[in-house]
Amino acid sequence: MFGTNQHRSSFISRIALFSLVSIVLVLANCSENNGVLEPLQDNWEKAVPFQQVPQGLSSLSAETCGACHQDHYNEWKRSTHAHAWTDQQFQAEIHKKSSPYLCINCHIPLENQQEYLIEGLLDGDIYKPKKKKNPHWDKQLQQEGITCAACHVRDNKIVGPTGTTKAPHPVKKDPEFLSEGLCISCHNANATLTPTLACTFETGDEWKKSKISSEKNCISCHMTDTTRSIVPGYEPRLSHVHSFPGSGIPKSPDHHPDMFNGLDIKLAAVPQTLEKGKVLRTKLTLTNANAGHRVPTGDPERFIEIIQELRDPQGRILASQRDTIGEKWQWYPTAKKLADNNLNPGESRSYVLRTAPKRTGTYELVIRVDKHRLNKKSAHYNKLGEDYPLSVLIYQEVIAIRVE
Repeated sequence: MFGTNQHRSSFISRIALFSLVSIVLVLANCSENNGVLEPLQDNWEKAVPFQQVPQGLSSLSAETCGACHQDHYNEWKRSTHAHAWTDQQFQAEIHKKSSPYLCINCHIPLENQQEYLIEGLLDGDIYKPKKKKNPHWDKQLQQEGITCAACHVRDNKIVGPTGTTKAPHPVKKDPEFLSEGLCISCHNANATLTPTLACTFETGDEWKKSKISSEKNCISCHMTDTTRSIVPGYEPRLSHVHSFPGSGIPKSPDHHPDMFNGLDIKLAAVPQTLEKGKVLRTKLTLTNANAGHRVPTGDPERFIEIIQELRDPQGRILASQRDTIGEKWQWYPTAKKLADNNLNPGESRSYVLRTAPKRTGTYELVIRVDKHRLNKKSAHYNKLGEDYPLSVLIYQEVIAIRVE
């Protein structure tokens, strides 16, 4: 029946291999289910449920929306929302072994954008998500990060502020859904996930605590009013800018985001001439005059750097002072905030440089203020490219001072 001894031996070997593979699969399956599956609870643990393409549209892509809503689309392309998934820093973070799955839920909020569906957490452990392949995964939509549909598509309808009946797709009027609460659902995640992993994005809480919260919200500053045609050929009406201006730090050399500068920066009068040996005193004052939250806010690695330098006639730095505004953290062995001098809404702080040039000549006073995404050490640790933008200049003064 089995032919030659050689054939019988080969057949028995295949049976043994098949049995071994079966045992491994069974054990793996037992191991995977060895625990209590706990449901997802917090909003950052789960994605927005799968959304079908509303009638009248060909896809959920921003490009499809942009075919009609041209201004909105072009503004969105300038935003950091459009780069939320493709950003080099974020990609470096989520590829670390210490990065849990749930970090993606604010960067690609729709189930449609996610390769796997998370059914729950084994024993509540964020590093043990029970996941299955997403049959509706749209890889192209994933690349769009926080795309139009993330905020405007729910239950087969486009969610809008007016509920117009002129659109070629169904529209649901829901200004409450499109309020600052939608922004805060991502921009306010504050939790210690593991001893060495803390998610500290407290912009929403900062805004709620500020006096300005009764007058302005996220939309007031980051989606300013504008009157225009929503679609070419339609009557102009009140709309909102969709470039979501923020720090203004680009995500790539080709990215040119809009900036919302919460700071009012003033330099006290500086003498044009100075007697040799006399003290030159500068006073630079930064006021968080425009933001309804602390500055900087969001990612705890962000900081503002203030540089003041006096250079002699040969260009050498005679005196300098560097100050920073931001947070300092310890990440190992446990995550812990060590210091925090972020500016509260309405708070002012002054920075002074004192120096006494001892020689005559024309000196150069250079003062600059930069916003930083992270420092060079962290950028190197994350293996970010040399061309990845880490900062943006927000203020600069160069003043010639004659010392006689």
